[in-house]
Amino acid sequence: MPPGAERPGNWVRYEIPLDRLAGLTDGERGLDRAEAELRRRRYGPNDIVEIPEGALVALARDTARDPMLWFLVGTATVYAALGDRTEAAVLFASILPLAGMDAWLYLRTRASTEGLRSLLASAATVVREGATVTVPIEEVVPGDLALIRPGEPFPADGLLVAAVDAQVDESSLTGESFPVRKAVLGEWPSASGAATADTSHWGLAGTRLLTGRARLRVARTGRETLYGATARAAVLGSKERTPLQRSIAGLVRTLLVVALLLCATLALVRLRQGFGMLDALVSALTLAVAALPEEFPVVFAVFLGVGVLRLARRKALVRRAVSVENIGRVTTICTDKTGTLTLGRLELTHVLPAEPGTESRVLSVAAAASQPGTGDPLDEAVLGAAPAPAAGGPAPIERFPFTEDRKRETVVVDEGSTLLAATKGSPDVVLRACALEREEREAWEQRVWELAAGGHRVIACASHRLPRDSWAGGEPDRGLRLEGLLAFEDPVREGVPGAVHACRAAGIRTIVVTGDHPATALAVAREIGLARGTAGVVLGEELEARLARDGEELSRLDVVARATPAQKLALVRALQAAGESVAVTGDGVNDVPALQAADVGIAMGRRGTRSAREIASIVLLDDEFPTLVNAIAEGRQLFRNLQKSFEYLLMIHVPLVLTAAMIPLAGYPLLYLPVHVVWLELVIHPTAMLVFQDLPSSSRLVPMRARAPGAFFARRDWLVIALVGGLLTALTALGYLRALGADGDVPHARALVLATLSCASAAITAMLSGLRGWTARVVVAGTVALAVLLVQTPDLARPLHLAGLHLDDWLVTGAGALLACVPLWWNGAARSGAERSGNRKDGGEAVGSASR
Repeated sequence: MPPGAERPGNWVRYEIPLDRLAGLTDGERGLDRAEAELRRRRYGPNDIVEIPEGALVALARDTARDPMLWFLVGTATVYAALGDRTEAAVLFASILPLAGMDAWLYLRTRASTEGLRSLLASAATVVREGATVTVPIEEVVPGDLALIRPGEPFPADGLLVAAVDAQVDESSLTGESFPVRKAVLGEWPSASGAATADTSHWGLAGTRLLTGRARLRVARTGRETLYGATARAAVLGSKERTPLQRSIAGLVRTLLVVALLLCATLALVRLRQGFGMLDALVSALTLAVAALPEEFPVVFAVFLGVGVLRLARRKALVRRAVSVENIGRVTTICTDKTGTLTLGRLELTHVLPAEPGTESRVLSVAAAASQPGTGDPLDEAVLGAAPAPAAGGPAPIERFPFTEDRKRETVVVDEGSTLLAATKGSPDVVLRACALEREEREAWEQRVWELAAGGHRVIACASHRLPRDSWAGGEPDRGLRLEGLLAFEDPVREGVPGAVHACRAAGIRTIVVTGDHPATALAVAREIGLARGTAGVVLGEELEARLARDGEELSRLDVVARATPAQKLALVRALQAAGESVAVTGDGVNDVPALQAADVGIAMGRRGTRSAREIASIVLLDDEFPTLVNAIAEGRQLFRNLQKSFEYLLMIHVPLVLTAAMIPLAGYPLLYLPVHVVWLELVIHPTAMLVFQDLPSSSRLVPMRARAPGAFFARRDWLVIALVGGLLTALTALGYLRALGADGDVPHARALVLATLSCASAAITAMLSGLRGWTARVVVAGTVALAVLLVQTPDLARPLHLAGLHLDDWLVTGAGALLACVPLWWNGAARSGAERSGNRKDGGEAVGSASR
């Protein structure tokens, strides 16, 4: 929040810097050029959005700290030294998307800065030297008198010193869904003591005048404005690396250290066993090729690319690739109300005529008191619902526009023999002007309260017949005839309640965070299935105090109303500190800090401001909340796919690396030659990078597997990986020793091991993928077929130093592969049972049904 801004009750108040406005209390006097230059030197230029310095240096420093980047460089260098130029080239090429990701973030930050600037005026009309002049926006200084016309943004923050029928769109900055009517401060504060002005008297940079005219006495410029504080939080904010990136980096480091230790140990042992330097070197290099875990970062890069495409099919445009992972980890959604949960427009929902009137009569009077073409959403809703003749009625003789003091609008129209004064406005004002008995007035006030409590915006309509000859002018303000009430609401989007239910069933909380009125926010929340029972609304100014006093408040939070950008940001950080992975939806500049800080910032593509779209990591192309839920379901499926890919890599690498080290360490001939490792890598790479990324999407938003915060696998998953890897290692080693026999038939033993690992690879792939998708079926069949072809074809087996296997060898190989997969089958069966039980408990709500 800018300096001096506070929010008592439901209305923001801004501190007036009286020292800057001394002698400038009227709406006519401007600054002279000398005074303006003096103030520019004192307070600085009106640079509301600034580009941080040294961003390129920070980019290079952050990129250089990426361990995966250096690992890829080192691994590619090893392959180049081994003479495998193709593998080295692939690894060097995979550096580009990882390094490019950091560069993209920098460019996107610059683009978001331009987006933040796009809502600001490039020039302003001010009074200088007694004349009206246009100056660049940077030259506006505190004390300037700025003239704002309809459609123009305010150039800075300040006090309204003149306002005629002024309505301002503040939705992109404060979240207020309706136009805010502006008025002049009734009495200028004294020069001594503190002075404040509320929203109705204060103009904000980046907000736009919809109707009327206004003059602004500039009080705060540049970074002191609310817009400037919001933009600075977005531009200067930093992004930590995702949990998955940290997990992969840690896993790669661990495997790399283990691989290097095994290689060094193997080389030394082979030398001591008397096999010679060449054997020791080949043993170490072969083990290095088998053990270096270069697949993990490469698979992760492929996963991100595939995820971007799959989320795009779900109408979610990914702007930051790592969000493919983050969106699947989301546990809490902080969503704005207007335009995300609701349609973002006023609709007339209730017409309550006073007897003996009719609904048509109420609408006709309301339409007569409305102005077409002003952009006022209330007038547009009235005129759209009124009968056509009423909307195109006679031109008004005189109009008395709405003001904050009068809180009503009256139009006098000619109806032939008589004049009709049509009035619409605040119910309490209009009801007081009507000729009603006390009991009747109280009954209408009760109806107004009930409608307002339901989140409706309510106006009252009244009329007065005036004899043509007796009307001397002036607005009729007593003895009016009440015509009835009109109630408007911003309707909830279709599919939102089902999507919220699907989130709850999957363990995802939804919190509505809005700058709107508490009653409106609560009514919408209840309509979509939140704020049930005794739960209510927490006001923005109460939030931080309640969180500081009681950390358990987070678990009971459903709705935050009248929230400022700073309070929305504080909520996001509090949720993250509590271990939640937070997604934030938004469409305005007021949402930018929270979008920046969130694990996943989600902007609306149709109505969102450019700054919100640029700073967000994901943009929804159709602005639908169910689309967000479907994107989370897709993200969870993608995350499960990546987990399966890594499970496969670990399960197949454990026996490969251990047997490559154990057999030579025990003094037996080398188990794998480099060509054998290349064969296995030709199986492993496409399986890990194609099969699991291509698994079909799930139509159901299912709960995430329980695991420690920041962990990639649950403990049970690690246990299964260890059991499968251990069993396959033992079976492979025993099979090698059995096939080696007393006569030392090394080609036969090697063929059995390679066949076992190939069959095990196919079996693990089939178990993890469920053979869903043609890629899985092709790879599984191709892996087994390749093993049979290479082993049983003499002309191919001979160059590979292999010998053909007998039928009993193949039976042993198949049985061993299936036996090693028993823990995997058990884990899958247990998980499927738990998911079926959870679905029955939660009603089995599918995401697809949520979006219908």
